Amino acid sequence: MLYETTLTRADADRYRAAGLWPDRLLADDVAAAVARHPERTALVDARGRLTYARLQEQAEHCALGLLALGIRKGDVVTAQLPNWNEFVVLMLALERIGAVINPVAPIFRPRELRVMLGLARSVAAVVPAGFRGWDYPAMYAELRRDAPPLRHLIVVDGESSDTEGVCSWAQLLASGAARTDQRAALDWLRPSPDDVTELIFTSGTTGEPKGVLHTANTLGAAAAAVIRGLDLTEADVIHMASTFGHQTGFLAGARFPLHIGGRGVYQDVWDAAGFVRLIEREGITLTLGATPFLSDTLRAPNLDDHDVASLRLFACGGAPIPQPLAEEAGRRLPCRLTPAWGMTEIGVVTLTFPDDPPARTVTTDGRPLPGMEISVRDAAGAELPPDVEGELYARGAFAFAGYVQGRRFTEQYFTPDGWFTTGDRARRDADGFIRITGRSKDLIIRGGENVLDLLDRDVLLGHPKVRSVAVVGVPDDRLGELGCACVVAEPGETVSLDELRALLAEQQVTRQFWPERLALLAEFPMTPSGKVQKFRLQELLLAEPVLVLPAGCAGVDGHRTAPRPRV
Repeated sequence: MLYETTLTRADADRYRAAGLWPDRLLADDVAAAVARHPERTALVDARGRLTYARLQEQAEHCALGLLALGIRKGDVVTAQLPNWNEFVVLMLALERIGAVINPVAPIFRPRELRVMLGLARSVAAVVPAGFRGWDYPAMYAELRRDAPPLRHLIVVDGESSDTEGVCSWAQLLASGAARTDQRAALDWLRPSPDDVTELIFTSGTTGEPKGVLHTANTLGAAAAAVIRGLDLTEADVIHMASTFGHQTGFLAGARFPLHIGGRGVYQDVWDAAGFVRLIEREGITLTLGATPFLSDTLRAPNLDDHDVASLRLFACGGAPIPQPLAEEAGRRLPCRLTPAWGMTEIGVVTLTFPDDPPARTVTTDGRPLPGMEISVRDAAGAELPPDVEGELYARGAFAFAGYVQGRRFTEQYFTPDGWFTTGDRARRDADGFIRITGRSKDLIIRGGENVLDLLDRDVLLGHPKVRSVAVVGVPDDRLGELGCACVVAEPGETVSLDELRALLAEQQVTRQFWPERLALLAEFPMTPSGKVQKFRLQELLLAEPVLVLPAGCAGVDGHRTAPRPRV
């Protein structure tokens, strides 16, 4: 399949001239690591570990096995795998033959997958035999009936199969190992670093998935900038618990360790206590994930029982780091906190660098990495002065090649002069640091006044009974919308709207911005990367208005303890 991208020759020439595009494949970095230290551990997952030499060998066998199945340049292969070493092997193998990987989080089910497979026109899928109690081969047997291009199903940990179009991972590798005399074909098929190598769907905070296309150069540019910015070397051990089916896990977990010749350590299911044990066992120096991972780590029951001195950096994205959380981390963890902001389309765009003032950790989401630009503009598109909130735009060497939905669909998200419309709102200070203040679509319009959902989030998180909070708009006949504070309370606790309002008053938050409804929930609907799905919260509140409690009422974990009010 050939893709029409929005990257221009002028873009490519400019990024190459500036030294921002590496013009290398990930396989080149793996080969360099094999030459330096073939027996060094490259990958560690819950089931075992691979050396660099073994990783390269398995990727070669996998590539030859894929060719034997008839998979060719430009073909899309969906990878719905946990954070297992097989994912990384597959990623390298597809790159070797010029095919395109479509990472998909294990949580997705037929409703979402039908849309993704239809847009991607995947010719093959690689899935586990089972994971967390789910039968993936059975699901794909159903999906294949509605997806004619999906000719092959490859099952990791599956039994050898004679079923047409179905084989086990072991069969695939054995098929490739028997064809090593055809190794030269892999050199003939070497793709250009400008060819599309990844098709990944946005994570669904708005409910509208878009198929994002990246090349080895756009991914490599983002990786190189972060690696330089954080001073990463082959001595670093990078931990990843966010799914490889999301861009954070794919870029930072599956690719970063191989770019530097270091080690990747993976969790297929996030567990804070397990992470603490891994820090000591593997000497983890860096972890990257959603901000809730930091909170979970600080609550790990074994945190004080293990040596975590190796942990140098804890990079957080998806939500600001609340001040109380940062202060606790400073007391209990040896690492520096590194807030970052980015998107599937444009990679990691901003972060706080190791030499930035520590106060920036809780007051900003970082400053742009070399190779990327940001712009904060008003509704008319005019650049805003420092410290004024507006719409956030970005452009640069990490930007994606376009959406799989096509050029016309893609161009609606760009300005005529090439700026990508992120959909985020932000402020930028005089030193170039930004603070994400919310999503444009998350504006609560109360009586004609715009109220951002993140305005009082950090204040509410300071309440001792509150574990997590998100503020969303709910319809109101008189004012249009009202703010509803959706709260997950600490275990065994309950909290009332009056208690939250007392805290907001104490912190001198403008009264018009206070939430006017409260919903107590057991948990939030989340994207695979750990972001709250605001649209799902709003759907829940509309479908179950009993969860919305008026001032003075209290409920525990969403139990129906209040009369049904109007939303």
